[in-house]
Amino acid sequence: MTTLAERLGHGADTRVLIVNCDDLGMCHSANEGVYESLRDGLGTSASLMVPCPWAREAAARYRGEDVGVHLTLTAEFELYRWGPCTRSPSLFGGDGGFPPTVADSWEHADLDEVRRELRAQLERAILWGFDVTHLDSHMGTLQLRPEFFDVYLDLAVDFGLPIRLSGASTQERVGFPFRDLSAEQGVLSPDHLVVVNGVGSRRAVERAVMDLRPGVTEVYLHPATDHSELRSFDPNWAGRVDDHHLLTRDSEFRSAIERSGVVLTGWREIRDAQRSG
Repeated sequence: MTTLAERLGHGADTRVLIVNCDDLGMCHSANEGVYESLRDGLGTSASLMVPCPWAREAAARYRGEDVGVHLTLTAEFELYRWGPCTRSPSLFGGDGGFPPTVADSWEHADLDEVRRELRAQLERAILWGFDVTHLDSHMGTLQLRPEFFDVYLDLAVDFGLPIRLSGASTQERVGFPFRDLSAEQGVLSPDHLVVVNGVGSRRAVERAVMDLRPGVTEVYLHPATDHSELRSFDPNWAGRVDDHHLLTRDSEFRSAIERSGVVLTGWREIRDAQRSG
């Protein structure tokens, strides 16, 4: 069977790495940090949070970079809220925005309203001019429950897009064969995903680069520049600022990637391979 690395034009044993920048559009600090990471740093792709207040500014700054849609059903910050584009009642938490946790979303969201909302997010990104390269899920909401995963996979099929999934070894723990279902529909995903709890990915990413397995691996970070805006609502702002430093300023990390022989790629190459059949 042809491996994903081979479909991308590499050898089967090549170690290929996607460095994704999550949360584009979340705030002005994130927009600055993500685009600097893509244009001047080691970021190879990004994911846009369409419902967030600063997503429109992210669209205005877009220059054709590798950007997917970070499908969003939660708003985790106590002091900073965003809500559904469709204003669907079941998608609101108790304070006027999306609910703060994945469990709240799973418990209260009507699946028909979820489907309409996520399609609206994707269509809005396309309307704004993004050449959408992939789909992933904010806080993993769509990846871990079968009924939500069905919506995720349907969108991937309808729009011809690859999706973020955790590795095959996690299927048994999650409880349903999400990678098998995706493969049956011809939807591609990287072979491995480095999962980071919360923000601040330095240790996980540095370790992943040293121990990278053959095949395609995705790591994700949350780069943002250091502004009072970010500090005002995110208790973990320092982790986002450090992610930005790692991708744009850390010469030792850049040298480690160069010495490792890792091949950097983005999601656009995977999308094009999927669409070519």
